[in-house]
Amino acid sequence: MSDAVMRIRPDERTEGSATPGMTREEAVATDRMWAGLVRTEAGMVSDWHHHGDYESAIYVLAGTIRMEFGAEGADAVEASPGDFVYVARDAIHRESSTSDEESRFVVVRSGSGQVVFNVAHPGGGDGTTP
Repeated sequence: MSDAVMRIRPDERTEGSATPGMTREEAVATDRMWAGLVRTEAGMVSDWHHHGDYESAIYVLAGTIRMEFGAEGADAVEASPGDFVYVARDAIHRESSTSDEESRFVVVRSGSGQVVFNVAHPGGGDGTTP
């Protein structure tokens, strides 16, 4: 099979880097990109984390997610099916599922290095550095 174009079926996705409260299924990982499916249980709140050098584009398939970020996590956006969410490099954040069903979203990241950094809290300041 050529590497120029590939199909990745659901059973071919692998377990992605863990953040408590979230299940990441990795579909594509290259030197400059990561793509996969993320699932969260209804009512869950993930731990604080960031994605280092990666920028992220998130497309919500099901459920509703709340993304907290900024100084002490004081800022937030909510997204529903059909919405996109953008997360900048090094932006410390956490997701929560605000619906009574599992949330599912597609994530595509562009960058390099380690994909997930779990942190204790947003740490003050503008919430953009670990």
